[in-house]
Parts: sequence; C-alpha cells; structure tokens
Amino acid sequence: MKIEVKAKIHPSEDPDKVTESVKNIFPEIDLSVKENQVKGKSTNKNSLEKLKNKIGLQAIRDTARKELEKNRENQSIQFSLNKQVATVDKVNFSTGETPLGSIEVRIEAKDIEELIDYLVSKKEER
Repeated sequence: MKIEVKAKIHPSEDPDKVTESVKNIFPEIDLSVKENQVKGKSTNKNSLEKLKNKIGLQAIRDTARKELEKNRENQSIQFSLNKQVATVDKVNFSTGETPLGSIEVRIEAKDIEELIDYLVSKKEER
C-alpha cells in the first residue's frame, strides 16, 4: 500500500496551521514542508485509521463511499478533503474548488475494493 497526502500552502496561510490540519486527519504520516506544500507518504494502513474513524463518527459513510468509488481507478483512489474543515478536526470531501485549497490524497493498494470496505463498511454490514 502506498499513501500520499499533500496540501498547498497559500501565501496568506501559516505553514504550521496547514501542517496541523493535515495531521488532524493523518496523524501517523510524517509530513514535511517544501516549496509551499505540505507532503507526506506512508505504506502503513494504520495511517488511515483516523480518517476511517472520523467518517464513522461523523456519519458520512454513504457520502464517503460514493466519493471513494467515484474516484477509483484501477488500483488507486484519489480524492480531496477540505483543508479548512480539517483545521477543526473534521472530514469533508471536496468536490470542487475551495477558497484555500484541499488536502489531496492518493492511495494505491493491491485490492482497492478491500481498502474501500476497510475505510467505509458496506451499508448491509453496519
């Protein structure tokens, strides 16, 4: 499994706050700031645990599953999370432009359907 996250840092933003917003969703991923961007990579499925928990706690499983299925391509998923919402420790999938941009997430896995089921259980399994 390969997990990549990145978020652009706009001139009006504090790099530490952008890093913190990404850490709110992906605390297990080591992040670095380079060229006005926060980036992180992981190969550990546990790096997705907080995202999974937030999806369940916020009761947005159906929306999350639709977004993940829609953005699935072969052995990968690519999606965006609202960076501003992440600053308050919440998850919100971005489907368009947001004022300060998004947290871009790309996940590659051998069995992408299994990964989606891990992040968001099927309705009949809840």
